[in-house]
Amino acid sequence: MISKKNSFSNGADVGWLPQMEATGYKFYDADGSQKDCLQLLKDRGINTIRLRVWVNPNDDKASGHCSPQETVVMAVRAQKKGMRIMIDFHYSDSWADPGKQNKPAAWAKHSFPELLTDVYQHTYDVLKMLKKAGVTPEWVQVGNEIPGGMLWPEGSTDNFSQLAQLLDKGYEATKAIDPKIKVIVHLDEGNKSEKFRWFFDKATENKVKYDVIGLSYYPYWIKTDYQSTILDLENNLKDMASRYNKEVMVVEVGGDYTAVQNTKEMLEATIKAVKSVPDHKGLGVIYWEPQGEKSWSGYQLNAWLSDGKPSPALDAFKN
Repeated sequence: MISKKNSFSNGADVGWLPQMEATGYKFYDADGSQKDCLQLLKDRGINTIRLRVWVNPNDDKASGHCSPQETVVMAVRAQKKGMRIMIDFHYSDSWADPGKQNKPAAWAKHSFPELLTDVYQHTYDVLKMLKKAGVTPEWVQVGNEIPGGMLWPEGSTDNFSQLAQLLDKGYEATKAIDPKIKVIVHLDEGNKSEKFRWFFDKATENKVKYDVIGLSYYPYWIKTDYQSTILDLENNLKDMASRYNKEVMVVEVGGDYTAVQNTKEMLEATIKAVKSVPDHKGLGVIYWEPQGEKSWSGYQLNAWLSDGKPSPALDAFKN
């Protein structure tokens, strides 16, 4: 059964999962029995799956794949498990984040008006493919961690009016598929109020259309324990919700897989912070690549054990 749309979203971004399976990685339950990774996540309270989309990715196991076609297959599979779906458009052929927002190779020489069409068409086409396969996502993220904008240089925050137009094209394409899909604009460092106020004040000035403010929260990368920033996160969530009258969501979170108890407590505190936003405007918390076990991914902030079993840290989502 599909979860109620107004219930809290406990999520996992599992973009690596198809490649983990394709390369023979096996997932196990606490009792040692082999199971579908999505079932293991569901058993731990996960009800939402976030999937990234790259335009023309290569086939590198960790920084490729996630093509529109592969994303559709995963979305259908997750929905069959009763999961709610978020689609995260990077508008790139590989990772887009605060340090890089590279245009897809196919769009590299395009003029700004052409880029507007590219964003609309790519967004529309992927969502149309999903809809045809029976999946209408609950949320669509237009850009991934874009404090400096996207599709550089044209969509840089140095050209905020152009960035606004690009974001609006993603919004319009999404709403053309289904007006009920919520559109997310996503920044990193969710504990940094000034960064968010600067960006979303500019977005307001430029009349950017969106429904939800998405935040990343990774205490590990700022080299401090979550306890020193969790209040900043909570205050920023509440400020964003009231200042812009928007819903808010932690669309990426993660903790060191070797620090199981600390990561579990950080997740519990993050969930509590989001739930504390007044008027039910805190929508959920999504763990980024929890199943991306270190030996396969090289990623420190996964939430899986070296024996192929989920980390007890994920039990934070059960409550």
